[in-house]
Amino acid sequence: QVQLVESGGGLVQAGGSLRLSCAASGSIFSRYAMGWYRQAPGKQRELVATTFIGSTTNYADSVKGRFTISRDNAKNTVYLQMNSLKPEDTAVYYCNAVPFLITGYWGQGTQVTVSL
Repeated sequence: QVQLVESGGGLVQAGGSLRLSCAASGSIFSRYAMGWYRQAPGKQRELVATTFIGSTTNYADSVKGRFTISRDNAKNTVYLQMNSLKPEDTAVYYCNAVPFLITGYWGQGTQVTVSL
């Protein structure tokens, strides 16, 4: 059974930081790249950061240099450290395999709100 549980979101002022966590099923975590996605109101869900099995990472241009994705293989957990947050980072953040069609499932996500 797929399990994706995101946490760590909240309300933060522009320029602040948050660290998101995602506990994932071991069957997914150990076999696939994992990523953080986000969906802002009225917009499509987008992939913002990916960590591959060998710990190589990739970022969307909009977050490059500000966000850092990492994975703890012992805990089946993926993290997203978000620094220098901007109001346009406001969204619900989800973790999932990359590509997400591997699981066909979304967790509840965690809300990130960045105020001016």
